[in-house]
Amino acid sequence: MTRPEQRRRSGFARLAGMAGLFILLVTAITAQAQTLSVLHSFSGQGDGAVPTASLTVDRAGNFYGTTSIGGAAYGTAGYGTVFKLSRAGTGWILNTIYTFRGGDDGANPYAGVVFGPDGALYGTTSNFGDPEDYRGTNHYDNSGEYGTVFRLTPPATVCGSFSCPWIKTVLYRFTGAGGDGAYPGYGNLAFDAAGNIYGTTMSGGGDGGNCDPYNNCGVVFRLTRSGGSWTESVLYSFSQTGNGGLIPFSGVVLDSVGNVYGTTAFGGPGGSGGGAAYQLTQSGSSWTLTVLHDFGGLNDGGNPFGGMIIDQQGNLYGTTSDGPAYNGNGTVFELQPSGDSWTYSTLTVLPASGDGGAGPADAPVMDAAGNLYATSTAGFVFKLTPSGGSWIYTDLHNLNGEPIGGVVVDANGNLYGTTEDTSGSAWGEVWELTP
Repeated sequence: MTRPEQRRRSGFARLAGMAGLFILLVTAITAQAQTLSVLHSFSGQGDGAVPTASLTVDRAGNFYGTTSIGGAAYGTAGYGTVFKLSRAGTGWILNTIYTFRGGDDGANPYAGVVFGPDGALYGTTSNFGDPEDYRGTNHYDNSGEYGTVFRLTPPATVCGSFSCPWIKTVLYRFTGAGGDGAYPGYGNLAFDAAGNIYGTTMSGGGDGGNCDPYNNCGVVFRLTRSGGSWTESVLYSFSQTGNGGLIPFSGVVLDSVGNVYGTTAFGGPGGSGGGAAYQLTQSGSSWTLTVLHDFGGLNDGGNPFGGMIIDQQGNLYGTTSDGPAYNGNGTVFELQPSGDSWTYSTLTVLPASGDGGAGPADAPVMDAAGNLYATSTAGFVFKLTPSGGSWIYTDLHNLNGEPIGGVVVDANGNLYGTTEDTSGSAWGEVWELTP
């Protein structure tokens, strides 16, 4: 069995399971010719290996991303990298701007990097170990560290060589004790208007012994800057005895008044274990969690590993990795605010192509025209177009690998993303899809 096949078998299908019937709201399924270009194929060496996150783009059109392993050491022996991908004539050049060293420095950045209000790059390391095991077994970095939040800035002085490491500052190290969380997951960090940082961990929390670094629950956290240091606050700790769900693999989004929204991959108040979409609202110094939707798996799919996005009207959009009856390739959903409640709609059920749990693992993205784009871990890139109250599904391209992260769309409709492995490279690729 090849390395890509091993990783694919240990993918989200192993974590999902269960659920029923469903009413399809899509009016048509069409095919559309697209051109796929590989911008970089990872070697598993100094350039890293196995990217599991979406890309971030700057104003000059450069892309930034992470690899979960590789770097200074080969393949699974490496701790991961942060890279910059820049145009060079008709091609692209990848520059590794940071290589993680493990231990206190951090390891295994499953999430991507994002620009903060100050223009620096921010991200997390998970320290969770070999990504072949990341979704099914207890395989942790031998350093005993529980993950970090970091900041990256370009070198302060002009660098004489092409590959110049950026300056990394660790803002917070998770302890795995005292309820502060452990192992940040696949979701990018988010910022509020004051520059505070929000994120999640896949494990840890303060559930009186039911939550520890090895029995997954997870937290939503905030980092607040005070002088030259950052202080962590746990906004909510997910518990095996609570109703808010378990294991937030993804990050969070904020609305204009500071409410926080996210998903959990498992648990939920209904007992089906299909996960939940939630809202966190602040009142004074405390936060209250409200479940917006409990995924029952019958007609709405289950296990939303990806987070959600929010549009200008306050509507939320997300994905589930499992389809109805806990099989098939997942769904795309919308949550609309309606007074004090929320209305849930499934926009599409993705075409089945094998075992359940092979659906999207990241949130969709929306372009200026209101179209949604996403990837499925089954290997395809798709588009949803709003049309008269329904959505038209278009299969844009079938990739030769497993995309864990979502896509970036530019003003010309070009899509960019990563696969953690492909038939051409066991260590993954960065790709471009053009109309």
